[in-house]
Order: sequence, then C-alpha cells, then structure tokens
Amino acid sequence: MTHEIVFLKLGGSLITDKDIPYTPRLDKLNELALEIKTVLDSNPDLLLILGHGSGSFGHTAAKKHGTRDGVKTVEQWHGFAEVKFQAAELTRYVIESLLKAGLPAVSLHPSSSLVSKNRKVTSHNMLTMRKALEAKLLPVVHGDVAFDESLGGTILSTEDVFAFLVEEFSPTRILLAGIEAGVWADFPARTTLVKQIQLSDYEKMRAGIGGSASTDVTGGMKAKVEEMLELVKKNKGLSVQIFSAEEPGSLTRALNGENVGTLLIE
Repeated sequence: MTHEIVFLKLGGSLITDKDIPYTPRLDKLNELALEIKTVLDSNPDLLLILGHGSGSFGHTAAKKHGTRDGVKTVEQWHGFAEVKFQAAELTRYVIESLLKAGLPAVSLHPSSSLVSKNRKVTSHNMLTMRKALEAKLLPVVHGDVAFDESLGGTILSTEDVFAFLVEEFSPTRILLAGIEAGVWADFPARTTLVKQIQLSDYEKMRAGIGGSASTDVTGGMKAKVEEMLELVKKNKGLSVQIFSAEEPGSLTRALNGENVGTLLIE
C-alpha cells in the first residue's frame, strides 16, 4: 500500500464520563467523528486505523473482576464475559457516531482475532483488517479481553493492540487523543507543556524522573510515554503524539500533521 497509515486512539477519558460507570460522552463522540470524516474526505491517501479506550465501560467491569491479572475460576470467566460485553457496548456507541458522520466504520474486536501469552500477542488473524482497508472501510479496534496461553484470560489495552499492529501495518504516526494536553514539565501544576521528547533525551532523563527539575510523567503517563518510545525505537520513521482533543478542532489539526501536544520521536 502506498497510502500513509495513521493509528488514532480516542482515549476512554475523552469519550466517556469516567466518574459515572457506563456513560458515553455522545456529543463529544459525534464531534470527533465529524472531524475524522472531514480530514479523511480532504486526504484520500490517508488510511486510518481507529482505536478507543474503555473508559467507564471496560475499566469498571475489569476492576471488579481483576481480569487483566488472569482468568482461571468459573467466577473469573463470568467476569471475562462481562468485560467483553461492556467493551463491545462502548464500541457500539463509537461505531454509531462514525456511521452517523458518514464513515464506513467496522468493529474488529481483538478478542475474536488475537491470542496472547503474558499479554504479548502470539496468534492472530489480520486478514480481516487488511480486507477492510482494501475496501476503504474504517477499521475500529479497542481495549478488549483476550485468551492468554499463560494467564487463561487477560485484557489487552488499545496500546497493546497498537503495538502489535505496528509490526503488521508500519504506520508513520500514532496519535493518542485524550483529555491531558500532553506531557507536563511541572505536573501537577500543569503550566509548562513539553512539546517534544526525543528518545535519546528521555534515556538521559529517565533516571531523574520524579525530581522537581525533571519532566514528571508519573503513573499512567510515564508508562504510556515509555511504551510509545519503545515502539518509536523499534520502528524507524514512526512518531507518536500525545494530546488533548477536548477543544474542537484539535483532532483535525493533529490528523493534519500539526503538533498540538507532545511529540515523541527517535
């Protein structure tokens, strides 16, 4: 394929109300879908693989059952089924907003195509994804349960799924849209946004993380940055952007190549 392939994740905090279980932000979903439609209409050579987080859907059920840590008992397998159901419920809202915007979106549930071992994908069927792209459809993946050769069952995050898909489809960019503006130099004060992190700079920075003088990417953000930099390191020419799509138009700008948050490069 000669087209540019971009992976876009709509974070769970962006598309759901994380304080109210099982509550989508429908107006936000509709707004984001229209932005995606406008960009794809104006860039016919752009191929998009869309992913979304679980927000107040999958995370609520997963926390209750501890699914990511492994699935062995009858009760845990019932929890596995519930997490899958809730993840699919949110996907239905995402697909509905995309179809309403005029996008031919199809959901490709990772639980039906991927098997893992210690949360690393070992078996897969990518033919459906390739066929969807060839047909100019918009494939949609998401954080999902997976059968796991070591853990019985587990959960693969959208980033886990993207990490595998990078090897298969060689995207030029990964865009992670959430509500946080990017990586802050002074979290939690949030007055200085780090516009770019280069792999070599982060290697030097890593030992000092947590001190007041260094970039604070603690907790989930730290893990996300390190996971994405590992992908950048392994895949030449790949860049990752972490940004907020709360403000209307931000997603459009990011899809069109503007750095509206923090850019991770080799």
